[in-house]
Amino acid sequence: MGLLISKQFKTKQARILMLGLDAAGKSTLLYKLKFSDTEFLTVSTIGFNVEMLERSENIVLTVWDVGGQYKMREFWPYYFQDTDGLVFVVDSADKRRMEDSKKEFERMLKHECLKGIPVVVMANKQDINDALSAEEITKRFHMKRCCSDRDWYVQPCCAKTGEGLSAAIKIIISYVKRKMNSKDEGSRSDIQEDRM
Repeated sequence: MGLLISKQFKTKQARILMLGLDAAGKSTLLYKLKFSDTEFLTVSTIGFNVEMLERSENIVLTVWDVGGQYKMREFWPYYFQDTDGLVFVVDSADKRRMEDSKKEFERMLKHECLKGIPVVVMANKQDINDALSAEEITKRFHMKRCCSDRDWYVQPCCAKTGEGLSAAIKIIISYVKRKMNSKDEGSRSDIQEDRM
């Protein structure tokens, strides 16, 4: 029993918000991460999906995949509070809506609840000919300017094949752990100051 309790306290819980325009591949990505060997036929998410992903890095991710239809985007801020990490999914082959995707990305980063929260942009659908590369998306989204106050990375991926997904999860976990550890250190120093 004692071993079970001590192990439980070592495992951290992190809330990850997965956003992006509709049809970017968020749900396919989430279910590929959750059930790697299984093929899923996903439909456009109305509302949200929530899945817990357990990783060997002593962290459990609760991933909130929120619908990206135009009318749903006005509700995104309701999900921002208590977010530890952000995954923004971009359809790299949908050049027609790339500007809309960029605007939504920039708008949400300005929200007070997401200040300093680490971001991984998933440049999805890399299997499609003429899809924008991660480097091109980095430039178009002005990542260096928009994310200068946080850890960020743009990961090329393909939700259908799973390519790039494990790398992206490792990156978001490392960023989230760093953010959590810095919060813990800040809390400990506050407690020590109060004792003095």
